[in-house]
Formats: sequence, C-alpha cells, structure tokens
Amino acid sequence: MEEEKVVQIFGSITVDELAAALNISVTTLIGELFKNGIVATINQRIDFETATIIVEELGIGAKLEKKSATESGAAQEKHQLSEDAVTRPPIVAIMGHVDHGKTTLLDTLLSKKTVDTEAGGITQHISAYQIKHGDRPITFLDTPGHEAFAALRQHSATLTDIVVLVVAADDGVKPQTAEAIKFAQSANAGIIVAINKIDKETADVNRVMAQLATDQGLNPEEWGGNTIMVPVSAKTGEGLDKLLDMIFLVADIEDLRADIGIPAEGLVIESHMEVGKGSIASLLVEQGDLARGDFVVAGKAYGKVRTIEDYLGGAVDKAGPSTPVTMTGFKELPNFGDRFKVVKNEKTAKKLAEQAAAILEKEMAVTNVTGSDMLKMISQEHDVKTFNVVVKADVLGSLTSVIDSLRLIDTKGEVKLSVIGSGVGNISENDIRLAAGENTVVYGFNVDLPPSIKRLAARSDVEVCLFKVIYELLDDAKAHMEKLLAPEVIETELGELVIKGVFRTIKEEIIAGGEVTKGKVVPGVVARVIRGEDEVAEVEVTTVQHEKHQVQSAIEGEMCGLSLKTAKKVLLEVGDKLVFIEREIKQKKL
Repeated sequence: MEEEKVVQIFGSITVDELAAALNISVTTLIGELFKNGIVATINQRIDFETATIIVEELGIGAKLEKKSATESGAAQEKHQLSEDAVTRPPIVAIMGHVDHGKTTLLDTLLSKKTVDTEAGGITQHISAYQIKHGDRPITFLDTPGHEAFAALRQHSATLTDIVVLVVAADDGVKPQTAEAIKFAQSANAGIIVAINKIDKETADVNRVMAQLATDQGLNPEEWGGNTIMVPVSAKTGEGLDKLLDMIFLVADIEDLRADIGIPAEGLVIESHMEVGKGSIASLLVEQGDLARGDFVVAGKAYGKVRTIEDYLGGAVDKAGPSTPVTMTGFKELPNFGDRFKVVKNEKTAKKLAEQAAAILEKEMAVTNVTGSDMLKMISQEHDVKTFNVVVKADVLGSLTSVIDSLRLIDTKGEVKLSVIGSGVGNISENDIRLAAGENTVVYGFNVDLPPSIKRLAARSDVEVCLFKVIYELLDDAKAHMEKLLAPEVIETELGELVIKGVFRTIKEEIIAGGEVTKGKVVPGVVARVIRGEDEVAEVEVTTVQHEKHQVQSAIEGEMCGLSLKTAKKVLLEVGDKLVFIEREIKQKKL
C-alpha cells in the first residue's frame, strides 16, 4: 500500500504552490476549486481549511498538516523528555453527542453546576478543569458538543491523552459519536466509553455496546475486545468512581511523563480581552513549570506573566505539567491552538514573536493579479452571488470555530460566503460601517450590541444577529444564503400528443387536434414542439376539448382539440409531437 503523502503548509498557500506540492497540474487544481464554488487564479492564496477540503475531494492519497507560524523558530522545537521526567496527570477530553450528558457528567465529577451557564445546556467553549481522585489529579477538557465545533473539537483531541466517549444508554451511537471516535483515533488517544443515563427505564447498555462494536470497531473488554466501557449515571453518580479508576489504569499503561523544573511549554486553549485586565489566555501546561514573572511567547503574541489562576479562579504562583491555568500579561491575544513557551527574557520573546508575525504577514500578503486573471475571474464569477458576514465573538477559540463552520456550509458553488471582518469583543461602530452593503449580515456570538450601535445599525439598514448557540447561528446563515440561491425549476413530463390536424393560426393562437399517445394533457401546461429529432418551439395549452366539449384533461388513446398560445408565431405541422411539461418553481435549500 502506497504511503500517504504529507504536505505541511502555514495558514495559506498559493494555488501554484499547492499544485506543485501535490504533483498535479494547476489546471486540475483550479478545476476542483471551481467545482467547490471557489474561483481562483494560479497566484491566488487559499486558506488551510479550503486546501484540506480540496485535497480530500481530489482523493490523491495526500494529507495536509498545518504548521504554526513559529514552527521555524526555537519556540516550536519539540521537547525531548529527560531521564528525570516524572509521572504527570492524564489529560482527558470529554466527547460525545450534543445531548448525551457529557457536561452533566463533568458537573457531577466537579461537584459544581456549570450546565446552566452554557446556552441551551451545550458547551460553547473548551473549558479545562482539574480534580483529584484519591490523591492523584486528572485534567479534564470539556469540548463543545455540536457538529459545528468540529474544528475546535479536533484541536482538543490533539491535546488529549485519553478520550472519555459519552454515549447515552437510551439513544445509542449518533453521527457526533462517530466523529468523536475518529478524532480520538487520529490523535492516538486512548478511548474509554462512558455509557451514560443507565438510570433511565429505556436504557439498553448491551445495545449500545453492540452498536459500538459492530459499527465503530470498539469491542468491549467484556466481549474479548480492548475497549473499556463503563456504565454510568451522570445524574446519580453511579459508576463514576469506576470510570476514574479506569482513567488511571489507562494512564498508567501509557506511562505519561513530563519534565519539571524547566521553562514551561504548552498550548493556548482560549483567549479573550477583559476590561481592566487586558489579554487573558487559558493555557494548558505540557512540560515544565509556568511561574509569575516568566516571559512567554505564543505565535506572534508575547508578554510577561502578571497573574496565574487555576480553573476555579484562585491565584497560584506556579503551574506544572498537565495543569490548566489562565494568565494575564500577553501584549496581544494569542491565537487558539498556538504553542507557547517560556523564554529567558523579553528581548528573546519579542524577537520570536516578530519572526512569527513576519511569516504570517508574508503568508497573508495579497498576491498581484494580472489583467487577464481578473477578466477570467469576472467571467467565471458573474453568476455567483456573495453573502458577506462580519463575525464578532467573545473569545478567539469561538471566533475561529464560527468562521471555520461558516466556511464549511455547502452551497454547490452558487453562493460564496465571504468573511469581510472579524474580531473579539462587542459589536462596534466600525463593524456596522464595514457591513453597510448588500447581502451583508453582522453576526455576534456571545457578545453584546450596545444601544448606540443598535441605533446606528438601524439607520444604516444593517442586519445584526446575536446568538449564544452556534448551530442556531449557522442555521440563520444558511437561511440567508438560501435566499440568494437561484430558484430551481422542476419539470414533470405529463404526456405526449401527435398532431393530426391544424385548423387555425391567428397571431399568437393556434387551434389544432391530435391523439394523446402517452400520459395525459391538461390546460395550463407548457408543450414542447418536437419535429423529427429537433425541438422547434414551446407553446402553452390554454384549453382542451374532447367531443366538442371543453374538458379538464384528455388521456392516452383519446382524440382532442387544443387551443395553444405562443409567444411568437409558430407554424405547426401534421405529424409534430407535443410533449407536455408541468413546471414548478421551487426555492433551493442547502
């Protein structure tokens, strides 16, 4: 079997560069882009997500990997464990279908209620927590539960040692369940299945185990397989101690280790701005110790650690491996998924951040487009409508996920979604000014619309839509895009008739007669006039007569007279065939 080719790119890549990396012709790549509704020239840049979709569509045995902007710098060198590495807490992601109780399960483990703070009872951000079972800590990541957060959930899986897959005992395997399994397997994370809601009367644990074994290849240990499955009730707490025991069992088998007493490194799992505090970043320490006063760099952001807080908001001076914390001190917001590293001084941090920023600027630079390129783009795009959006969110992780999800809406190339502006924070005057155009909507996710900005939006006739649940935002975007789709004309063939006589032709009206040879003919339908093998005209049937009486239909085998209306003069001939068509105009759906 031929090994899959891996192509590493930064945030974007030109069409020419991607074609060369994949060893295919530029024409083939541009054609595939066009089939997916993307009009691109040889020098045009496409983002990582778009490139990934196109490579999958091509089916050429290649895989794209995203490189952080600073992977060429010292901040991205992979840490090699020393002989002094110590056992670290396992990092566990809770995954599963949207309403199978994963957040409730975590609530019970934490002995605190968090579900009420989430819109619709669905996790909207990655949240990190740490608890103790006995005297050993476990770090939990609670990941968003809807398909729209696929990109966010995939990031989470790459942070994870073990995935606890929550499946409801009364509902079974769902599409999101399969999606979570795929992410966990791609991240080489151990999988433990928590079969939840066993307290319900309709619970059927064996049915769920059979579904997982048959459809997903996860064979329970009880049946001779190697997947641990634990029946639990997040509501009553039954089975949770055993679940935690199994997590430690898998962690001990994996022998999870990390170095301490060295400069910390890890991942940014969230970031946002807060009045009075500035940039706040949620970090997951992977190696070493993060302490107040350290200088850190993450992508193009850098700063000095001013404060560190644990997941409960308590101040701490230092955080070790597998520990989730929030810190203040970055001079600007780091991006979700960026790696961070502690460096020796501010000068080094600034230098690495500037290097990352320079690479990003180069990657995102606008490439020159020739006059002939522009003409081609205009000729290809003249029938494609654009739906413009401005997206504002409370934190960068949500902003990234919303934008990624919007771009994945499939419109068969008939409507192009363009994100013309985005940012973290409440909707501003600049957002309204930016959106003052046709087919443009401002979307706010977990943010506010100040009264003054609301009045400005009304005066400027700008539509602003606020949401707290992401799939509701996506449904609204789909509805807006559907309105831009060209209506679909659905044709249904009703019957055929052969002309036996033409009695009168006056301006736009023809009186003729014939035999219905197939189906039926009814008033108000369109008829194609077929002469030999060619279609010569279209006419409209206004009335149908049978045995000198006006009727509502004539069926196969009957002779009838027709009154036909034409938009231009049409000369019917004996022997012409009329094919009767009923047309319905229907609004397309995505």
